[in-house]
Amino acid sequence: MELLRVLCASGPVLVSDDASPCTADPVLAQVAELLNIQVIRNPRNRGIARALNQGLDAARAGGYRWLLTVDQDSSLDELYAEEMVAYAESLVLTGVPLGAIGAGNVLDASGAMTYPTRTVMHSGLEITVTEEVVQSGTVWSVEALTAIGGFDGSLGMDAIDAAACLGLRSRGFIVAINPSVTLHHQIQGAQQIRLLGRNVMVTGHSPKRRSAIVKNRLRLFPREFAQSPTHAFRTLRRSAVNVLALPLRRNT
Repeated sequence: MELLRVLCASGPVLVSDDASPCTADPVLAQVAELLNIQVIRNPRNRGIARALNQGLDAARAGGYRWLLTVDQDSSLDELYAEEMVAYAESLVLTGVPLGAIGAGNVLDASGAMTYPTRTVMHSGLEITVTEEVVQSGTVWSVEALTAIGGFDGSLGMDAIDAAACLGLRSRGFIVAINPSVTLHHQIQGAQQIRLLGRNVMVTGHSPKRRSAIVKNRLRLFPREFAQSPTHAFRTLRRSAVNVLALPLRRNT
């Protein structure tokens, strides 16, 4: 509820509920009473992409330029949306073809999650860019997302954000990072372990979910490879390590 109160201070909020049991009715009724919050009750759970696309549809119908997507297990401060949109607008004003912008600091309970980034020059401005960002806490260009057909619902639960970023990059849009903002995002059961001299984040996803992650990454691999072989192999390696390192997780 606190996350929704923070978001309400920044603008209209849409909550998409994917077929929660009736025990959630009182909570969702309370949410609907909060200022600027629209609640959509989906009768069936068809994956996160549908929920994200419902947000995109609402943003487009309202004439908004930017869409902030946030998971229920993330937290951010009251100025987060304002700072992200202001930074996005400043880039667009210089002619940057911005498709999405993510938080520069993503903190899980187990530690920091870092993006492989690089600095590029555009119109005399240094911009920190990356290939993909997690959808939670990301501000998306409504126009750019519309141009790629929104989020890909055929992927189910995982790699939705990766596919969106891939689509944006294929259309010439930039995926940027705002180095000055921080997002707290709880990744399911994540732990930082030491493997071959490096810190590696291992999630607590079920075997079925892990298999889906690898499957979706393999599906995206040919398109990723065509754009960036380095990133394509990096994402496959990360997914494989997450599966193979499972026995090294500490019991909690």
